[in-house]
Amino acid sequence: MDGTFDRRGLLRGGIIGTAAVALSWNGIRSASAPPSPLIFHSPELTPFVDDLPRLPVISGRELHVTAATTTHRFHRDLPESPAMGYSGMDYLGPTIEHRAGTPLTVRFRNELGPHPFAADLDTTVHGVHDGFRTAPPTVLHLHGGVTPPDSDGHPERPVYPGQHAVHEYPFPQHAAGLWYHDHAMGITRANVYAGLAGMVLLRDEFDTGAADNPLRLPAGEFEVPLVLQEKIFDADGRQSLRTTPVVPQGSWEGGGVGDVGVVNGKVWPNMDVARGLYRFRALNAASYSVWNLFFGNRMRFWVIGNDHGVLDAPVPVTEFLLAPGERVDLLVDFSGLAPGETVELRNDLAPPFQAAVLGEVAMELFCRFRAEDRIGCTLPVPTRLRGGPGLPDMLPPLASPSMIRNVTVSQPYEVRMPPSIMSLNNLRYSSSEIEMPRQGTVEQWNIINITPDPHPIHIHLVTFRILDRTVLRTVDYQVANPQPPVGEKWTPAPDGFLGGAPMPAEEWESGWKDVVRTDGGTVTRIIVRFPTAAELGFDPDAAFARVPGEQAPASVPAASHSPHGAGVHPVHDGPHTDELRGYVWHCHLLDHEDHDMMLRFRIVP
Repeated sequence: MDGTFDRRGLLRGGIIGTAAVALSWNGIRSASAPPSPLIFHSPELTPFVDDLPRLPVISGRELHVTAATTTHRFHRDLPESPAMGYSGMDYLGPTIEHRAGTPLTVRFRNELGPHPFAADLDTTVHGVHDGFRTAPPTVLHLHGGVTPPDSDGHPERPVYPGQHAVHEYPFPQHAAGLWYHDHAMGITRANVYAGLAGMVLLRDEFDTGAADNPLRLPAGEFEVPLVLQEKIFDADGRQSLRTTPVVPQGSWEGGGVGDVGVVNGKVWPNMDVARGLYRFRALNAASYSVWNLFFGNRMRFWVIGNDHGVLDAPVPVTEFLLAPGERVDLLVDFSGLAPGETVELRNDLAPPFQAAVLGEVAMELFCRFRAEDRIGCTLPVPTRLRGGPGLPDMLPPLASPSMIRNVTVSQPYEVRMPPSIMSLNNLRYSSSEIEMPRQGTVEQWNIINITPDPHPIHIHLVTFRILDRTVLRTVDYQVANPQPPVGEKWTPAPDGFLGGAPMPAEEWESGWKDVVRTDGGTVTRIIVRFPTAAELGFDPDAAFARVPGEQAPASVPAASHSPHGAGVHPVHDGPHTDELRGYVWHCHLLDHEDHDMMLRFRIVP
């Protein structure tokens, strides 16, 4: 059958609704139930037979970063799998360590060969051309970077194999755990899943990364980046982009849960740890799943920071939620473990119902830590991280907004092929009805999620604070405000349709953020300030060329330089010029970002 399919649309249409009969009332299959025939399953693998890789670190004022097609062994008992990597790594990229306020030049080059998921690319998704199977473009995006628009990694500015681009990162910001990844239009999930992701540790005078850092945090061997992912492997041991046979190969899929945990490129690895305090810089680099992370013995640990730096003080937790694109800074004390004792990093958050009805269950395990017979870092857990001698200033109170902006998250359906897309404001990416906040203003964004699924929303360039989340009476809201056809902006205010009291942001997510988890059927309110050109040191609304350098290779028609020109999907055509302006905001579920839960925005003078 031709066309693009969304498995959740099929469920709503009743095509495979009978699968729910065999499931419990909440759609979660018990661990002892047989594997579902409606999802793919990895071969059985023994956990903890591979060591947790320590990702290499690179630094300098000028770096050369290359994206290349590779092969990578994810597990001792799996063969080499086609993959992608940065800067000589066969999967993922090295950790970039850099000092805030010091400019960094990155000379980026695309040396990709045929795509590892060539057969899975959907050319009906706008911006995707058949030539991408053999000559895949890539875009380098510094996620969380305060970056000029021409260096941000705009999805309409692809770099094709054999081409290069120069990115200038001034870093007018504080210490934080950032990351870099692919952002190519329509194939972001395929490129990131293949391996195009890496971490950035931005340092400053407080969070220096040295053993004598003023924050008194573990450093050196006791500070460890953790790139968390989940995957499915096929019977031949190759990483699989597909999760269900319900969606034909080569058709866009709305996202799915993996069945094995991958940390720093290895399946269920083991890390030997000294008995003492560790600092883990964790990233959810998955395509789809939100996780509830905890240790198997339910021991206490501490969240000390999130996307953009440390909190005022460590927050003791036994579990916390982490959505795709989010980063979290953790302190974990292994001093209570006896030599040889082990503890696992686990997840128990079930997938959304529309995935669970297929038989998908929580991917429960990431890695294991085994205590060595030696004492490690003996620093105490700090009582404060901000607001004292030798410490950064405390987080400021939430600012009062001068404007309230309502934006919607929905999954529209139409009687055509493809049957659905993911949408912000009921628009396609090509829409000219973009948000245009003014420089220097503070806004409150009411993110109105009428879907049953969580969507992590990422806004490029800016940081924000989470105010609260409130349940929305979605049926009443939609009855009173019927959703028009896709392409007509739809952002009715949620006033009068709220289903309870606001739930304040959790203490562990109270810092500066660039990704916010918007739960299904809720209104999530964030407070965001849009900086001025004078504050940034560059004009965030400056125009820049659509093509970074040379033209596309002959295998890719010039029209496909823009998302409107692939010529196979007229609903996405729209006016455009040879210049670009501004940034994008989008869902960080990467399938959703690809089709079509991403919009442009400009920060105007």
